[in-house]
Amino acid sequence: MYVCIYNALIKSSLLYGSETWRLIENNKRRVEATEMAALRRSSRISRKERIRNVTIKQQIGLEEPNIKEIEQNQLTWCGHVQRMAEGRLPKIALKWIPKQKRARGRPKKNWMEGIRKAVNERNLNEGQWEDRKQWSLGVGQRRTTF
Repeated sequence: MYVCIYNALIKSSLLYGSETWRLIENNKRRVEATEMAALRRSSRISRKERIRNVTIKQQIGLEEPNIKEIEQNQLTWCGHVQRMAEGRLPKIALKWIPKQKRARGRPKKNWMEGIRKAVNERNLNEGQWEDRKQWSLGVGQRRTTF
């Protein structure tokens, strides 16, 4: 019962617009902390009880972390934009590189670098998004073959 409520209310609002997020460690921790706070409140388990997050997720019946779903949503959206015509605004924005120089220090990772990492983890190739069925299978959106 908790899983249905969690998916309908908490997860949908927590992951709204996640296709365009830049996944850095700080954002990953925030998503996980918000998720666990909601799960603890809905199952009425206090932090003072010192029950581990993994145990709570097992009791509720959640297996897949939200970070994997965010990456999956990002890859799905990236494939959708890559299949668009060249003159479309989302595709222009995706390929845009700012002219300004970055501040001194370690360069910040951009959204596309996160996509490349997720593509490499799933053994996909750039350009494979043209075949919509194969792309959705590789991303993990569908679990069966066609």
